[in-house]
Amino acid sequence: MANMTLTGILEKMLGKDKDYRYMATSDLLNELNKEGFKADVDMEIKLSNIILQQLDDTAGDVSGLAVKCLGPLVKKVSEARVLEMTTKLSDKLLNGKDQHRDVASIALKTVVAEVTSAAAVQGVLVSLIPQLIKGITGTATKTEIKCECLDILSEVLHKYGNLVASNHEELLSALLSQLNTSQATVRKKTVSCLACLSSTLNDDLLTKATIEVVGSLKCKTMKAEITRTNIQMIGALSRAVGYRFGPYLGDTVPLLLHYCTSASENDEELREYSLQALESFLLRCPRDISSYCNQILDLTLEFLSYDPNFTDNMEEDTDAEVHDEEEDDESANEYTDDEDASWKVRRAAAKCLSGLIVSRPQMLTKLYEEACPNLIERFKEREENVKMDVFSTFIELLRQTGNVTKGQMDTDELSPRWFLKQEVPKIVKSVNRQLREKSIKTKVGAFSVLKELVVVLPDCLADQIGSIVPGIEKALLDKSSTSNLKIEALVFTRLVLASHSPNVFHPYIKALSSPVLSAVGERYYKVTTEAIRLCGELVRVLRPSVEGLGFDFKPYIHPIYKAIMARMTNQDQDQEVKECAITCLGLIISTFGDNLTSDLPTCLPVLLDRMGNEITRLTAVKAFAVIAASPLRIDISSVLENVIAELTAFLRKANRALRQATLGTLNSILRTHDDKISSSTYEVIIVELSTLISDSDLHMTALALELCCTLMADRRSNFNICVTVRDRVLPQALTLIRSSLLQGQALVALQNLFAGLVYSANASFESLLDSLLSSAKPFPQSGGVAKQALFSIAQCVAVLCLAAGDRKCSSTVSMLTGILRGDSSNNSVKQHLALLCLGEIGRRKDLSSHVHIENIIIESFQSPFEEIKSAASYALGNIAVGNLQKYLPFILDQIDNQQRRQYLLLHSLKEVIVRQSVDKAEFQESSVDKILNLLFNHCESEEEGVRNVVAECLGKIALIEPVKLVPALKVRTTSPTAFTRATVVIAVKFSLVERLEKIDEILHPEFSSFLMLIKDPDRHVRRAAVLALSTASHNKPNLIKGLLPVLLPLLYDQTLVKQELIRTVDLGPFKHVVDDGLELRKAAFECMDTLLDNCLDLVNPSSFIIPYLKSGLEDHYDVKMPCHLILSKLADKCPAAVLAVLDSLVDPLQKTINFKPKQDAVKQEVDRNEDMIRSSLRAIASLNCISGGDCSIKFKNLMSEIGKSPALLEKYNSVRNE
Repeated sequence: MANMTLTGILEKMLGKDKDYRYMATSDLLNELNKEGFKADVDMEIKLSNIILQQLDDTAGDVSGLAVKCLGPLVKKVSEARVLEMTTKLSDKLLNGKDQHRDVASIALKTVVAEVTSAAAVQGVLVSLIPQLIKGITGTATKTEIKCECLDILSEVLHKYGNLVASNHEELLSALLSQLNTSQATVRKKTVSCLACLSSTLNDDLLTKATIEVVGSLKCKTMKAEITRTNIQMIGALSRAVGYRFGPYLGDTVPLLLHYCTSASENDEELREYSLQALESFLLRCPRDISSYCNQILDLTLEFLSYDPNFTDNMEEDTDAEVHDEEEDDESANEYTDDEDASWKVRRAAAKCLSGLIVSRPQMLTKLYEEACPNLIERFKEREENVKMDVFSTFIELLRQTGNVTKGQMDTDELSPRWFLKQEVPKIVKSVNRQLREKSIKTKVGAFSVLKELVVVLPDCLADQIGSIVPGIEKALLDKSSTSNLKIEALVFTRLVLASHSPNVFHPYIKALSSPVLSAVGERYYKVTTEAIRLCGELVRVLRPSVEGLGFDFKPYIHPIYKAIMARMTNQDQDQEVKECAITCLGLIISTFGDNLTSDLPTCLPVLLDRMGNEITRLTAVKAFAVIAASPLRIDISSVLENVIAELTAFLRKANRALRQATLGTLNSILRTHDDKISSSTYEVIIVELSTLISDSDLHMTALALELCCTLMADRRSNFNICVTVRDRVLPQALTLIRSSLLQGQALVALQNLFAGLVYSANASFESLLDSLLSSAKPFPQSGGVAKQALFSIAQCVAVLCLAAGDRKCSSTVSMLTGILRGDSSNNSVKQHLALLCLGEIGRRKDLSSHVHIENIIIESFQSPFEEIKSAASYALGNIAVGNLQKYLPFILDQIDNQQRRQYLLLHSLKEVIVRQSVDKAEFQESSVDKILNLLFNHCESEEEGVRNVVAECLGKIALIEPVKLVPALKVRTTSPTAFTRATVVIAVKFSLVERLEKIDEILHPEFSSFLMLIKDPDRHVRRAAVLALSTASHNKPNLIKGLLPVLLPLLYDQTLVKQELIRTVDLGPFKHVVDDGLELRKAAFECMDTLLDNCLDLVNPSSFIIPYLKSGLEDHYDVKMPCHLILSKLADKCPAAVLAVLDSLVDPLQKTINFKPKQDAVKQEVDRNEDMIRSSLRAIASLNCISGGDCSIKFKNLMSEIGKSPALLEKYNSVRNE
């Protein structure tokens, strides 16, 4: 049936009427596209012949349809037919009539693109390649045919370059011969064709190609246009093969630098192509180009202002605002010359400089010293396209500064941020001049620069605001301004308002408010959205506090309110506009509500209405939270009942974000309007809350418990509310407290709940205490209670006792000590909990009135259970916090006299010291000396656990007494005992906390003494120094920045496998290999991971990746994991450096993903290997995101291997979607 249909179509295709032929060809295309299409051999022959015939149809639309038919046809006919069609098309291309050549070329490209069968592909290539070479090299071949052949060859090489390896040498020779031809179009297409070929060439052929091109460049007698082509070829080669071009830079870079400087005055293209090639080297061969970076920087700065045909004698404008109009006239009459091509050189120089900035974060300081002033100076560029590139380059400089100094708000002298801050006045002056230009594109670029500047240096424009405001006004009010310009201006203004002190803007509010409010009324929704967001910032600036900082904000309240209300009441609005308007209205009411009393009955119902709309309800809920939390105590009683009803209903919704926002909003409303809400409403809310308390969502649980506490605090006298809480919420709370996940805000809220229940006087203290203690008992269905849960229970017990008063607290302590006096060999959970409870109570309250409590606790040190001993140590330390004068001397005396209990007693001492350092409390002078003597005596302990506790104690005391501790620790860095040296370095690590401390300035000049122990002969000391460096780079990067040039090589050395640290232990029937350096290597790589986050500007990734990271990727499981993370990070932050050595990294990754555990491997080993494979695939996924990764044949093959393995492909897709 199908064949009959096709026969009818084919007959019509041969008809004389072109419309018939067109319709028939269209029908054939539909048939071919059907999935079930199948033709016999005869029909295949007829189809291929008639479609080839149709390609020559006199009607262009018929031949166009015939080309479209080729796509599905080559997929559904045999290889022989595909080969036959390819041969005929090749012949038609080379020997056919001129008018048929274009169609034959398009048809061949279609065949190459669409053929799928491996056999057919091979046949097409075998047939086509010789024909294309003949077409390219034939002496009598027309230029047009050569160009078509080169286009087709580019397509073939791009898709099947690896499959024609046997033809590579022949193809290379054919293409290289065309670089010297006289036809410019042929040379241009040859360059792109050679680039496609080079990505699959082996190293020998790539060397041959490069030598020939470089040889041509060295030839002094070569024509100028051929030289230009060869320079283009060099650039294209480096872009195509990436890091593989690195070895040839020694020959090529000096040549290009020479051509740039010695080219004739009119040869702008030669300079342009040379700079483009240099840009390619910077991005593709970052490691090998390093030695030339300074020369390239000088060259780009020279040519950034290269403009031989134009002399800029314009004087600096002194009063920019006054001469606004004159400036416009000047810019309109600027010099222009259609034949002047020097702008191409300037553009290439700007892009080359951008490549240098992107690929060389470690050169930032030098770039600020040398390049930044030049870039700012070139903002005045007369050619708009070049000016945009100058802006882009400067933005790259700003972004790189942000990347390198991320999270650092300091501006140390000579740091990149410090240099940038010095340049801010010049930047603003230059940008202001651009904001007065007529060109919209220029203004958009200028605002982009300012926007990036504020992002990188948030508070830098405080002194410059006055000069920028006229530019903002003009951008928003000028009739010629486009939406794009207005959006840029609004976003920039919002960022500035958000990042500077409000009083900076008060003199300019009048000038800013009018254009911003007019933008709120714009028709284009994106402009409106940004304008409303800006209004929100404007509201905060107008009245940053209730007092308003002495600024008269009242004249601006109603204009802003009316503009936003107009948007609120307009139904025909974009979703984004609606949400922004709701948020802004909430801010307006919360900030100016006392001045909008008469308007509240109008606007609050509108907000309530938006709360009833599913699309806008979340935003409206958050707006009510802002209003309720206002210090002005806005009266929302007119809508309160309805708001509460809506919010209570929202607690049952599945939308998590909505429930969270609802809990916060209810909490705010209940605190400020509790007197207007009925008890029955409270009870309904409590019932809904009880369902939200579980360890599956601790954030939600914390919010629900906080709301419960607010309810009880507001209605202490109301019995029903507390009964409802006790009946509904308490059972959930007692279930929650058994969870090992409970921590943070949820735990604090739970403690407040128990305190609230006692305060309410409607819940018995004894019953609550009994419930808490009972919750520690093992349940038949769930087994024992987790250790973390016992700590949670103990904290709640302590809070409960303190809330109940001294008498109840005292009786509870007596009851708990009674438990400890009982038989300690049984009921360990009960004893464990009793000790923890005593510790938590003792930390909050002095227990010295309970005689000999310390002796009762210390008796538990003899328990057979380890957890009891640990809890006793914890309890003793915490009780000492409650009364240092009495219990600290006791602990110190016990440490001196009780050798067997030293470890536990040191833990008690640690509890005291850590708590004192957190609370910033101080010890007595005599106590400090005694503690230090004791701790330093234990530095040399054989037990690692003891040394670690000693180190933590020393570190935390150093926070309290840095003047005394830092010199004492430094002296011991030269101790002959390795354990002492390691302990003092770890102590310094513990003193490096994230918050600012007085120790920082004392430690800074002495820090190198500790960190230089990274070259200590003892591996324990080296590891301690590496851990200290890692902590410092995370918490206090400024302490180590000056030391990194010396420390990094020493750190790199710790990442290598040291054979002297590997030993074999003879265990009789078998031998076991022990690697003592493993922990040190793991610590070193983890330290590098941290350094890449916080000190990227001082790390040269290229020198680290090979050989150190590569060595880690081939190391033990524990080392490979952090190395995979580092590789992913480098692929994101320094892609060029990774790309330069991608081939070297493929082998270790490939071995990891293909590793198979032994047949008798235990489950743990199998699971560990699975984790390793997934970790490796994450790194591979990061590498696959690097632009230019396809230059590596090895990496392409690795990706192909993953694609062919269903198991690996599934894992790869899984980790990529994480």
